[in-house]
Amino acid sequence: MNNNNSDTAGYKRPPKGGQFQPGNSGNPSGRPKGVRNFKMDLREELSESISIREGGRDISISKQRALIKRLVASAIEGDARSIATLMSFCARAFGDDNDEQEQAAEDREIVQAFARRPAKRHSNTEATNNSSKE
Repeated sequence: MNNNNSDTAGYKRPPKGGQFQPGNSGNPSGRPKGVRNFKMDLREELSESISIREGGRDISISKQRALIKRLVASAIEGDARSIATLMSFCARAFGDDNDEQEQAAEDREIVQAFARRPAKRHSNTEATNNSSKE
């Protein structure tokens, strides 16, 4: 048997001929570059323009805009599922906006007064001292 440890094949030591050469991948065909995924396909499809009739005239809008118009129209008509969907979309789209203009003056004063208050912190030693005094 060969005494040189670098040439031996065995557990977790494949033969040199079976190892990947530097610069060569173990999956040469692999995933081709530029393969489209669902998100890209959906984005492209929703951005395409379509013609719709609105107010007696034809207009060209994106499919995304047409879907939003239809959802809002059915929500206005009273469809409960459309209303729920629209409200969840609005919460996701506008939920992060914290405009100071939308806040009432009284609410703003309450928040500012609360922020100015010193924080009351009770440590464990204070709680123990208070209970032993009783």
